Amino acid sequence: MSAKIALPPVTQTLFDVRFFLAIKVLLFTLLIPGTVILYFPYSMVSASAGGLHIASLLLALPAGVFILIGLAIYLRCAWDFAVDGLGTPAPIDPPKHLVRGGLYRRSRNPMYQGVLLLLLAECLLFPYAGLWTYFGSIALVFQTFVVFYEEPALRKRFGDAYEAYCRQVPRWGFAVRIPATE
Repeated sequence: MSAKIALPPVTQTLFDVRFFLAIKVLLFTLLIPGTVILYFPYSMVSASAGGLHIASLLLALPAGVFILIGLAIYLRCAWDFAVDGLGTPAPIDPPKHLVRGGLYRRSRNPMYQGVLLLLLAECLLFPYAGLWTYFGSIALVFQTFVVFYEEPALRKRFGDAYEAYCRQVPRWGFAVRIPATE
């Protein structure tokens, strides 16, 4: 007869969950925003007749500022999704909780706005008209995705809490007044 050893149950700590989420957010960021912000613009500009060169030093300064702000916005939003929402920016693995803190107190879509700032910076840096068309196309894709997929999905998932949030916080831009938190 052999003695059975009782092992403690395997539990995930909140740290484990957030660490795993951080890995998933990183992978998503490299795959989706990385492709939208880096791969496609680089491919378009490097394939153009002019090749890859900076338009003007005068435009490099605001472009640099937009890059810093856009990156800060994206990273803060991704952090809020993982830490507060316990999810990722990926539609197949959304936050479990409605994220209303951080930049989401001032705008319902700051992550998209951060990505658009990064694309705007590229438009300023590289003299290729196709980038402006790409920028406009991505903005239109974001608007369409938000209106026809994200918002209905969030209404269904979070109900009245999301409706109240929509009444307090604008879809685009940033609210000057910060709404009171619940």
